[in-house]
Order: sequence, then structure tokens, then C-alpha cells
Amino acid sequence: MSTSIFFTSQLTAQAPVLGVSSEFAIFSSNGAVSNTGLSHITGNVGTNNGSSTNFGNVDGVMNDANGSTASAAAALTIAYNQLNAAIPNFFPAPLLGNGQTLTAGTYSIGQGASLDNTLTLDGQGNPNAVFIFQIQGAFSSTSGSKVILTNGAVACNVFWKIEGLVDLATNTEMKGTVIANNAAIVLNSGVSLEGRAFSTTGAVTVSGVTIRKPIGCGSPELTGPVAPALGSVACFTIFTGSGTVTNTGVSTVVGDIGSNVGLTTGFQALNVTGTIHSNPDQATAVCALDLNTVYTYLNTLPTDIELLYPAAFGQDLVLTPHTYLLNAATVLNGKVILDAQGNADAVFVIKIVGALSTSTYASVELINGALAKNVFWKVDGAISLNDYASFKGTIIGNNGAINLNTGTVIEGRVLSTTGAVATASINATMTAGCDPATLAVGSSSTNKQANFYPNPFSSVLNINTNDMETGSTLTIYNGVGSIVLQKQLTGKTNSIQTKLPAGTYFYQLKGKNGKQQTGKLIAKP
Repeated sequence: MSTSIFFTSQLTAQAPVLGVSSEFAIFSSNGAVSNTGLSHITGNVGTNNGSSTNFGNVDGVMNDANGSTASAAAALTIAYNQLNAAIPNFFPAPLLGNGQTLTAGTYSIGQGASLDNTLTLDGQGNPNAVFIFQIQGAFSSTSGSKVILTNGAVACNVFWKIEGLVDLATNTEMKGTVIANNAAIVLNSGVSLEGRAFSTTGAVTVSGVTIRKPIGCGSPELTGPVAPALGSVACFTIFTGSGTVTNTGVSTVVGDIGSNVGLTTGFQALNVTGTIHSNPDQATAVCALDLNTVYTYLNTLPTDIELLYPAAFGQDLVLTPHTYLLNAATVLNGKVILDAQGNADAVFVIKIVGALSTSTYASVELINGALAKNVFWKVDGAISLNDYASFKGTIIGNNGAINLNTGTVIEGRVLSTTGAVATASINATMTAGCDPATLAVGSSSTNKQANFYPNPFSSVLNINTNDMETGSTLTIYNGVGSIVLQKQLTGKTNSIQTKLPAGTYFYQLKGKNGKQQTGKLIAKP
């Protein structure tokens, strides 16, 4: 007598290796990729043989027939072959949807297929559940049809291998990476794809769509660049290194306000939670120096993504944690959305080579954990925020005036290295990070460790270091924060010959033990 024991097991679908092709949202190995209307794309766009046209601003890099597309084409071939070789364990009818629910696995349809109404993919609590659809013909959808993910299913683990034309009708909500083999892809108006649209050979045409490259499944977490160390800048909400700061109307401000070279006028103390530096002082001198340091840091950050149409910035564009470049005068129309993708420490830097202006009611919206304290705007030109604009982040203008018009709301800071700042009935609140010690305001005129005389001075400046140890370093800055003199003091009494032009200067005296004193000096003709 013999006994036979049979073991059966359910085949588990395995995700293909996308390699560098995973960086793309839209790609063809051989065919044009094109857009009409206003589309919002997160991920790279390109073709290895053809052209990419009319995409507007894309949260990704545009690539045509370069090293990146060659690598992506090779990776796409590998991924396609893996999907094609997957052993199916389900054989559904060619009409998908209409309330249908499917669990993880490989689904084979031996002809063309379509999606109608709602198709639910159920991960059954497994975030690693993989869904593969092998369709041996064309694939289409009806208007408004949806793929819904539930119970842990994620778009990065959904794959569609299609041996024919892909044509998704208006307002279809699709999930997963779609690979058309030797055929075109058409995504019509209002289509939303959390995934990718790839063709091995064929054009990819989109029209007024939203495509978001999926996150998860081992994809790197986006953190953005390292945020600059603000120092004393963090304590100012409105500031210029050189120029007047003026307000009209009733403005409410949380944080300090001031100029390092110029008067600050028009703000009411009752409406300011912070210090109004009506005249330049030691705090503004330190801030001017720190502001130049922050600007230089932001200016030298390498660019991740260039947004190619600065005049069409906004329009519900979604940006992720990166360093962006807009290489011309920029106009924010409507809304720009900053998506931290769940990372509260994610940093956004937007570098603008030119002026920045906005439409009325323009806004910066933060989603999925994005915080205003981690957003930085570097603008090489004038800044004009139109009526009722709502802005998030620290804005640093370089060599340009700033105008904050009626009803503007700021969560962050508005700063200029050189240029007048004018506000009109605004509401501005600085983000966290101010350390009052960085302002060096602790040295009162009655308790100085060193005395400077005469002040104003002409050609000779005398310094009596009093209680400060010998070997202290004296640094003198001009009104824009540039060092004009630096000298080590060797004795208790020091006389320094200077040839400084007439004007206002600021000094920092730093002892070897770390003690500091700052103040203002005036040079006479």
C-alpha cells in the first residue's frame, strides 16, 4: 500500500525591476511624447527616439535622446520581459470593473480588454501585494471609470502589460505602471494616473491630465537640500540690508522689522509682536551679515529641476522636495502646491533668476507634512506680491525692492539684501527658529567690554578693550554686510589708522574666549 501526498501553492506575483525607468512618469523608447492643455506631471518625461513637446512646467526633468533615456529604454525592456514571463494564476473576462474586486496575483486576458465603472484591488492587509495584468490586445476605459486601491494595496505594486493601444477616456482614475508594447498610449482630458505611462515603441499623447509617479516600494524618500542656517535672520519677519522699510494701513506682524541702512516707518507697536528697529542698530548689523551668508548658500545650491516656463508658474503645479530653478522673471498665477510626501523635515528651495510677481489671490499651499519653515525662495530681482496673495516660506530678494500689497499674508519672512521694502495692510508671521542671542543685543552701552572713540571718527579709531582679553579680533562691516577691515588687537589700548569713506559701519569684537560685542561706527569725511 502506498500513499501519495500532493502540495499545491498559490503563485505569488513578483514586481518587475524598473531600474532607472522608475524615475520617469511618461516615457517612450521609440516615439514622440506630447501634451495639449494644462497637465500636471510629477516625474521625468522623455523619449529615447523622438521629441517631447508642449508639457509646460513639469516636476521632473525633460529628457530627449540622452544618456538617461538610453538607460531607461534598456531598463524598460527588462521590466517588460519580466512582466511578459510572469506565470498567470487568474484568467478574468475582458471587461474589468463594474464593482469587481480582485486580490493580488497575475491576471491574464488573451485578447483586448476594457475598464468600466469601478475596479477595486484589495491588498488584504499586505503592503507588498503585487498585481500584474497581462492583456494580449488593446486596452481602453469608459469615461469616469476608476481603479481603487484598498487594504494596503499601493500603486507602485500595480503593473499593466498591454499588447496594443492604450486609450483612457476622460476622467478615468488609473493606478499603476502602464506599459504598452509596440503601441501608442492616449490619455484624454481629466485622466488621473498614479503611476507611469510607458511605451516600448509608440507615441505617448496626453491632454490635460494629472500623472504622479508613485512613491513607496523602496523608492528613495525625498528630503530636498539641507536647509540654510538662518542665524539672526530667523528673528526678522521684514528686513532689508539697505533701504527703507515703510508701511501704510494697519499691518500685523509677528517678528522683528528693520533695515540696516535706512529708516523703518509706519508700523504701530501695538500690532507688532517683536521689535521695530526704527534706526539701524547692532541687531540689524548682525542680520545684514547673516542674510548675505544665507543668500550665498542658497545661490550656490545645485539645481535638481529647472522649471522651463517661469511666466506660467503656478496654475496648481505640484512640487516635491527639491532645489528648483526658474531662469527668468517669474509670475505666480493661481496656486503652487508643495508636497512633502509625508516628510515633515523635507526642504524646498526655489531659485528665481529675475523678478517675482503674483496674480491677485495667488497662494502657496503646503500639503502632506510640508512646513513653511522649510521653504526658501531666492529671488534675483524685485518682488511684488499682489493683493491678497498668501505666501509660505522665507523669501530672500537680492538687489531689488519688495512690495507686499493690500491683504498679503506671509507665513515666513520677507527679506532683501539691498532694496526698499513697502507693505500695505498685511499680515506676516515668522516661522519658528528665532534665537534672540543671535541678535547680539545683550551688550548695553553702560556695560561694554570695550570702548570705541572718537565716534564719529575720521582717520584714527581708538579702542580700549577694558575687560576683554588681548588678542581679540575686530571686524568692521559696511552697510551691506561686507568686511572692510579686520584686525587683531594686541593690547588694552589700540589705535587703528583707517581710510574708510564717510558713512555708517558696524563692528564685531570677538575675544578668544568667545565673548562678543557689536555696535555702530560713523566715519566722518
